[in-house]
Amino acid sequence: MKKSLLALAAMSAFAGVAHAQSSVTLYGIIDQGINYTNNAKGASLINMTSGVLQGSRWGLRGAEDLGGGLKAIFVLENGFDLSSGKLGQGGLMFGRQAYVGLSSTRYGSVLLGRQYDSVVDYVGPLEVGDQWGGYIAAHPGDLDNFNNAYRTNNTVKFASVNYAGLTFGGTYSFGGVSGNFSQNQIWSLGAGYSNGPLTLGAAYLNARTPSNAGGLFGNNTSTSTASAVTSPVYSGFANANTYQVIGAGGAYTFGAATIGATYSNVSFRNLGANLGAATPVFQSGQNATFNNAEINFKYQFTPALLAGVAFDYTDGNSVAKIGGGDASAKYYQYSAGVDYFLSKRTDVYVTGVYQHASGTDSTGGPAVAAINNLSPSTTPNQVTVRVGIRHKF
Repeated sequence: MKKSLLALAAMSAFAGVAHAQSSVTLYGIIDQGINYTNNAKGASLINMTSGVLQGSRWGLRGAEDLGGGLKAIFVLENGFDLSSGKLGQGGLMFGRQAYVGLSSTRYGSVLLGRQYDSVVDYVGPLEVGDQWGGYIAAHPGDLDNFNNAYRTNNTVKFASVNYAGLTFGGTYSFGGVSGNFSQNQIWSLGAGYSNGPLTLGAAYLNARTPSNAGGLFGNNTSTSTASAVTSPVYSGFANANTYQVIGAGGAYTFGAATIGATYSNVSFRNLGANLGAATPVFQSGQNATFNNAEINFKYQFTPALLAGVAFDYTDGNSVAKIGGGDASAKYYQYSAGVDYFLSKRTDVYVTGVYQHASGTDSTGGPAVAAINNLSPSTTPNQVTVRVGIRHKF
């Protein structure tokens, strides 16, 4: 009798597993277009590029209902270059996101893998680069990571459920260095609020030894090597011990119009602590700090047509150079764009960006315009115009 009851119980358990509701969804974005840049390393350039408004990608998203409001979830998301067919994010197979975890309708979710930090989650959507502007309209060099230039590996993330418009969460990324728990360590915290026409977000990001092999700036490579930061806006500060971002933003919609603003304080702390990351230009032990402010405006003329404008200002503090003198740079950036939806899944768009630089940049030389993800100008000014098409599936 006991054996029969045990067998019945076991069969019931397996039946419950077999009938659990599960789903897997294939999704993606294809973004392709033509760019004109008036000065890319000294020459005008017309080229075809992929993933400007949104990164071209395909992914798998899955969920299994475990009962009682609990689900097992996963995402595997690949980035690619449509122009050449090559992998994005430095050749990583699932370089955009790769995680698995549990989600509760009562408390939130706990996720493990390669993920976005809290700055990206809570403040990034309020920046124009994450809206109609694309990565060329992001802040110079995406120095505050609002536009998601860097992902975090080996990460545990908590994201709360929505409490009457309030959400919050945080991440912790293990450095993975034997005997040194702080090296390559990354952590972040953030919160957001959305209710009616008002949206707010704030977040903090801290990354130790960011340019080391396995550090934040090196997470977009398929090999375990130190990162070579290319943007002259902050490449000379890459040898800092700590990269820190404090960010906040908000937006308010009235009728068909939305006005928004973001602010970030970005600090490269204790310069020279990681001398292997870059040739030292500045006296060690200093902090290089940038304050960035953006104001943006968009107008929804019809359900199919929107247009926007934005202004961004970046101000770097004075940092003493080796051998005397100091450096500080300022960047002024203006963006404008139009997006027209041919259907719910397909749109065509035009985005233009003008940037002006002044002062002395992180390389120790005269500051040059460096629109995000483009080859820097050889002068203080740079203009780029993008005409593109985007399809979602």
